[in-house]
Formats: sequence, structure tokens, C-alpha cells
Amino acid sequence: MVFPNPTASQSRRQRLQWVLAQWAGQGIAPEESKALRIWIQALVTIGIVSITVAAWGVAPASILNLVAIPLSALGGYWSWRRRHQPNITAKFVIAFGMLMALGIFLARLLGESTDIRIKLAELLIHLQVLHSFDMPRRKDLGYSVVIGLILLGVAATISQTLTLAPFLLLFLAIALPVLVLDYRARLGLPFQGPQELQGLPTPGRLLVLVALTVAIGLGIFAALPRFPGYQVRNFPVSATIDFQGEFTGEQIFNPDGETLEGGGSSDIQGTESTAGPGQLDETYYYGFSRRMNQNLRGNLTPKVLLRVRSQAPGFWRVMAFDRYTGKGWEVSRDDRIEILERSSFSYQTILPESAFRPGLIDTELADKREVIQTYTATTSLPNVLPALYQARRLYFPTRQAAIDAEGGLRSPLPLSPGLTYTVISQIPQRDRTRLGQASTDYSDTIRENYLQVPPEVAEKVRQTAMDLMAQSPAPLTNPYEKALFLAQSLKQNYALQPDLPFFDEEADMVEAFLYEYEGGYGDHFSTVLTVMLRSLGIPARLVVGFGPGEFNPFTGYYVVRNTDAYAMTEVFFPGYGWFAFDPIPTHEVLPPEPRQSQTFSVLRQFWHWLAGWLPSPVTGWLNDGFRAIANLLARLFQSLGQGWQRGFLVLLGSITAGFMGWLLWLGSRTWQQQRWLQQLPPMERLYQTLLTWLSQQGFPKTATQTPWEYAQSLGADPNFSQGSQVGTIIQAYMDWRYGSQPQNVDTLQQQLKALTRQRP
Repeated sequence: MVFPNPTASQSRRQRLQWVLAQWAGQGIAPEESKALRIWIQALVTIGIVSITVAAWGVAPASILNLVAIPLSALGGYWSWRRRHQPNITAKFVIAFGMLMALGIFLARLLGESTDIRIKLAELLIHLQVLHSFDMPRRKDLGYSVVIGLILLGVAATISQTLTLAPFLLLFLAIALPVLVLDYRARLGLPFQGPQELQGLPTPGRLLVLVALTVAIGLGIFAALPRFPGYQVRNFPVSATIDFQGEFTGEQIFNPDGETLEGGGSSDIQGTESTAGPGQLDETYYYGFSRRMNQNLRGNLTPKVLLRVRSQAPGFWRVMAFDRYTGKGWEVSRDDRIEILERSSFSYQTILPESAFRPGLIDTELADKREVIQTYTATTSLPNVLPALYQARRLYFPTRQAAIDAEGGLRSPLPLSPGLTYTVISQIPQRDRTRLGQASTDYSDTIRENYLQVPPEVAEKVRQTAMDLMAQSPAPLTNPYEKALFLAQSLKQNYALQPDLPFFDEEADMVEAFLYEYEGGYGDHFSTVLTVMLRSLGIPARLVVGFGPGEFNPFTGYYVVRNTDAYAMTEVFFPGYGWFAFDPIPTHEVLPPEPRQSQTFSVLRQFWHWLAGWLPSPVTGWLNDGFRAIANLLARLFQSLGQGWQRGFLVLLGSITAGFMGWLLWLGSRTWQQQRWLQQLPPMERLYQTLLTWLSQQGFPKTATQTPWEYAQSLGADPNFSQGSQVGTIIQAYMDWRYGSQPQNVDTLQQQLKALTRQRP
């Protein structure tokens, strides 16, 4: 039954029937394509599954989301069977269900502290299940496609691995037939039987299309700029964890919750005491404890521990040691822990500048760069938090955190798999010239804690350091150059010893390294450099943490393994803070530090791979060109990210420069056109000028038209009133060109000028 538009004479019932008919889509033909509905259902299924896969081990997502797959399929079948019915009752039920889903979402938003992206995705899944029972028309199916695409996009923001990549490719492979079927449906082609599938691409052609689309997408992905800052300050953090008990910050727990008091834990350090021989744990780095026993032997079995999203790579610093024991290191001031509490309404914990953390507040002369890092644990870890030096803001799930005397962060509980937190660091920039000019007037606190060396080895180690520095071709006049040269000298004069025997019980580790074994483990190099610098009166400490790890350009995460953990030497420069030096032979002497720009980091990595296949001269020439272009673009994008005022000025300047470039381009074209016309005979020049003017007025001459045909078309055009005048000039041109008849060019020129003054 079709209801006409309501009139004033109709009853309220008729008006209500008309409104319900419009709501039910009365008069709009339903979608008859079975194949289109099946393929769209496949897209929705991929979107739902991708949310569960992406959230696995990262964010808490209910496995019950997968129940939505058969429910939405059932709804799609019911909608297909009822596509010709108004289904008004079902629409009311669906609308009520959607309101309930929205209410549940709002209640969860206020009552649960889970990731809001998961909540939004689950709301969309609930809405899609309800919507699947009311999809009679093509636009309703389009809403399902959009929901599937949104779910896949949310999954991409949650995913930290490449496990989502197969679903992206599968979604693309399904989306291409959907586009074809949708286009056929719009053209009104057959909907039933094998004829409906004739327009679909063959498997081979579909594979080619998918490969081409992926190649173009990867090219765009590589060329996209990576802005230097977070544009939205809503940092990823796990749901709030309520810690029960007293938190003093002094204990370091292993993943099983056992306190590591002296490095003797069987789970982390080994089975022996902190000073005796022992075996390394195969999973966890032995240095994340209050005491570090360097008389342990063994190797780590590679295991992924962290995934880090950071604006720049760096050394993910965990903790530092100030007292050398002869067999390793210990934190001598572990009782000076500051407990930090955050508000119940915010995840942010501001790390105060406390006087008992020397070097953290003594950085007023340094240029600093803000770097934001987000860490996600993939396995159980001790309660020490990796962070770039210097951490200034912490976004952590617990309401309490602690910071030790060396700037290391600790949590009340060990890190569990999937736990996520964010750190904002202000990193002092390394400037060799300025650090070389730094003062050597150290405070009493610095001298008391960072110049300690066992007296029985102090003079001997100092003399060895002096002998090494004597090999320098230029005098070493400041602590920075001394630290840099000694780090290089240890790399060159001593070797890694993978089969190093245990040190004797009475032996000093540094002494055995230098004079008995002439080498040792990687961390032993850092210990030797630290003690050497102290013997020369240069404040230094041992710092442990993780190297950057392996960067995955597709996910944007640094994958950090236990084998990336090692120790380095940090040297103090008054007014600038602590700067690390790496004496381990297989490492760079200066550890990874944030560069000024990472705008085109993915494109740079791709170029480094490609350059390995090109000849050196070609690579050098292309490098120079790409470097100039990349620097220019990087400065532009960096300026856009440094405040809206500067961004506005840069945008205004870019628009002005673009406008001036457009004017120059037009002027260049006009100049080239005039230069070309001057080389033509006078009559040909007159004719070409006429064609240019007519084209500008909207009456261009096609390449297939002869001059006579063009004149005839202008004369027959009702919108063109000067056809006779143009015809006279064109006829004169044809007489000159094809009949070799001389023409009065001056008279024709006057006619052209008069013509151009008129409005066509």
C-alpha cells in the first residue's frame, strides 16, 4: 500500500501512517543482490575479528565480541528475507536496543577505566548487530561497510604487531568485489544467478589489483611525514590499578613478586650471593636490582619484553648505580626514595626536582627537547620503569609511584603483560663544544657520591687511564674529551671475552679486566670506564637499561628484547646534566639520542635499503638531492608543529609563496607564448592570437577542426554574437595560408583589437 503525501483534510491516523511509511523507506526499492550482501557481511566479520586480534595482549577486550559474527549474519539473513516488508515493529525494537547499547556504553565510560577505544569499538559492534536486522536498501548496507571500516581503523590504532596485516589485506581483497557489485547494482544489472558474478574480477586479476593497491599504499605510507610531536595529549595508559598495602619504593620485585634485596634471587641474578660466582637467569637482565653482581656468567635467551612508541629512539634508562663494590655495583642511597601520588581524576604524575637527585636540577644551561614515550610490557617485568633521561611527567595506572636518588622510576607492583604507561622526558641535547667548556667545580654531593674508588686499585687504574690518554694525538684538556677518548681506547685495546672465567674471590673486577684477562663481558667495559673516570676526578656512575630495539615502521613501535639490555657510563657536567658514553666494542661510542627531526624516518629507512643496490656515484648524487629536499620539508613540518602562531605564519608564508610561484608560472607561460608568436609570420601570428582569445572566452578550437569548420561552428552557436567578424578574419587567414593571397594585416589587426574589446 502506498500512502500519498498528507493534506490538511486527512485524519491523524493517515498522517501517522504516512510518517511511518516514510520511516520504513516506503517507495525506495530494496537491494536485491545476494552477492553484495554476502561480501559486505564478510567485511563486517573482518572488522569484528580484527578488534579481538589487535587487542590481544594489549588492551582488555571481551572475547564475547566474536559472538557478534553469527548474530550479525543471522540478522543479515532475516533482513534479506524481510526486505520487501515495512518491519515497523522490528524498527522500534532495534531503536530501543540501540538506546540501551548507548546507555551501557555511557555507564561503562563512567564506571570502568579500560581503554576508551575498546569501548567505542564494542559499542559499534553492538550497533552493527542491531542494524543487521534492518538492511533492506543499498544505503543500509553502506552503513555496514562504514562500520566495518571504522572497526578496522580502531584495530589499527590498538595493534602493536603485524598480526593485523593479514586482516588488512583480506579486507582489501573483499572490498574490491564489493565496489564492483555496488557499481553493478547502481547500473541496474542482473541480480540473480551466475550473471551477477560475471562482472567480478578473476582471482588472478583480483590478486594483481590487491598487489597494486598495496604497493601504492606502501609508497604513500613511506612518504608521509612523521610529525615531531603528539598532536593530541591523550596518552595511552592502562586502566587504574588499586594497590593494597604500604608502598615505600625501596623494594624491587621480580615478576613473581619476590623482593630483590641483594641480587641473590634465583629468578633474576643467580643462585649465589651478590659478590660470588653465579649463573645468569636466561630471561631477565641481571642489572635491574639494588645490587649488581658482575661475577655472573651465562647468556640470555632472546625474548621480547617491551614495545615502545616514541617520538625518537634512545636508551630506555631503568636505573643507575653510584657505589662500586669491587665485584659489581650497588645503590647506596636506596633509602632516599620519594613517593609520588597523583590525583584520582588524572593519570599524570609530575616528577618534582628534588635536591637529593643531583644533576637532575643542574641542567639550566642545556638545550632540551621534549620526547614522549609509551611503553607496553609484553611479559612480566620487575617494578622498575624504563624511561628516557630526564623523565618529567609520568602517566601510570597506579596512584602512587616512586623515584630514587638516581632518577630511576619504580611502581608498587611488577609490570604485568599488557600494562601500558607513558613518560614525557626533557632530554638535554649533547653539544660537544659546550660540554667541553663545562665547569669542573663540582658540588660536595657530587664529589661524595660519584668519585668513590676502592683505594687499593685507585692509583693503579688512574695510571692506566693516564697511559691510554697519552696516546691521544692532541692534548685532552676537559672531562668530555677525556671520557670520549677513554671510551674509544677501551674499545680498541681490550676485547670481549664470551668465555670469561669467574673472578677470584679476592680479585677486584676492574683490576682483573685490565691486567689479567684484558677484556670481559660488555657490561665490564662500562664498569672499567666509570672507575677510570672517577680515578681522574671526573664524576661518573653506571646506568643500566635497554637499547632502542628493533624499529617496526609498519606499527611505529620499537620492539625491545631482553638481549637489548646493557650498562653504560654516565658522566656529569655541571649546568648540563648527565651524558652517557658507551665503551662496549660492538656499540657506537655515543649512545642513540633523539635527532632534531624524524619527519621522514620511514622514507629514510627505505632509501638506505635501496641505496645498497645502487652504484656508489649514483647513490651519492641522489643522497645530496634527497637531503636538500628532506631538510626543507622537515623544517616546514617542524615549524607547523611548534605552536599555532608559528604554524599560522608558516602556512601564510607558504600560501604567499605558492601564489607568487603561480604568478611567475603564468608570466613564464605568457613570455614563452609571446616569444613563439614573434617568430611566426604576421598573418599566422594574427590567427593564433585570435584562437587564444576565443579559447579564453570559452570557445576553443578542437584539434580535428579545420579553420573553416571552426568558423562555421562559431557562426551557428547562439551564444556567440561575433561570428561574422571572426569569420572575416579566419577567411582572410585561409586565403593567405591556402591561396597564397596577400592580406592587409594592419586592417585585420585593427579588426581584432575591436573584436577583443567586445563581450562575446
